[in-house]
Amino acid sequence: MSAFLVTTSFITTLLIPEKEFEDGGDANGRALAYLAHEYLGNAFGTLYDVSTIAILWFAGASAMAGLLNLMPRYLPRYGMAPHWARAVRPMVIVFTLVGFLVTWIFDADVDAQGGAYATGVLVLISSAAIVVTIAARKAGQRGWTIAFAVIPAVFLYTTVLNVIERPDGVKIGACFIAAIILASLLSRLARAFELRVTSVELDDMAERFVRDMSHRRIRFIANEPDQRDKAEYRDKIEQIRQDNDMPEQEDFVFVEVTVTDPSEFEAGLTVRGEVLHDRYRVLTLESSSVPNSLAALLLHVRDSTGRTPHIYFEWTEGNPFANFLRFFLFGQGEVAPVTREVLREAEPDRARRPRVHTG
Repeated sequence: MSAFLVTTSFITTLLIPEKEFEDGGDANGRALAYLAHEYLGNAFGTLYDVSTIAILWFAGASAMAGLLNLMPRYLPRYGMAPHWARAVRPMVIVFTLVGFLVTWIFDADVDAQGGAYATGVLVLISSAAIVVTIAARKAGQRGWTIAFAVIPAVFLYTTVLNVIERPDGVKIGACFIAAIILASLLSRLARAFELRVTSVELDDMAERFVRDMSHRRIRFIANEPDQRDKAEYRDKIEQIRQDNDMPEQEDFVFVEVTVTDPSEFEAGLTVRGEVLHDRYRVLTLESSSVPNSLAALLLHVRDSTGRTPHIYFEWTEGNPFANFLRFFLFGQGEVAPVTREVLREAEPDRARRPRVHTG
């Protein structure tokens, strides 16, 4: 491919008059087609034109197939795409509409869209060269790392020059990026209160805790793990009892959630049980979101025991809007009301819905 590009660039420069490359010239945007008609006759030139159109059509179809393959694989995983993004036909319609929009905005200007193609190819090659350089460095191949590092440097320099000379490519790419980001953010916001847990698994100790509580009222205390010392759990139980005016004989199990990767939208939930300080039973969870994992645990306990569980929270201090942004971006924040909302959407029947208490 590189040899063909260099050869054709050299030949067209020698055989085509300079004025034909200018805007409105017969060779502008179609240098090889110009040579085909000029030197090999109109019959061969027409055949060449048809072949070029077919190649470009297949290139567009290949790009569309790549997008249809990548989008459902990655974006729904992060909750950044609506459910219909997993289907092929709606995605084809969306990408086609964006293509029409770009064509309309740039008045079907071949030069402008050629700049976008050049920018995309240069960015793709630069990214691949950078990946190869990183792979060589991780493999401890010092010589190859230095040699490979020269290649992305050249392509990055060329990319910057191309963007400066032909900014239309960046503009067209920005249209696609802006559309995907906007749709993704709206989708993530709309799906924020989904359960988002594909499965719940309890280890033997956690199963024992739930089984022991199933003979009476099941009460959980949501606790944000801090020092995890005896005073933390003792003070937490005392505060919950005072806030909810409960007798001392009531028994509780603590639930603690550690946020791992907040960008992970859907995942399974593993619950581990442990006894701390020879007294306090604690269920520990790792999840991308605190409220959603707590709601999933409550629903699982209800279904496995046939009893309605209760969970107790403290009100979160701070501005409610700021706390919602913390939940939206980092999986934490206003835990109590969000847990209740997730439960409300997951279980429409109020009589079967786990109880959420806040004091």
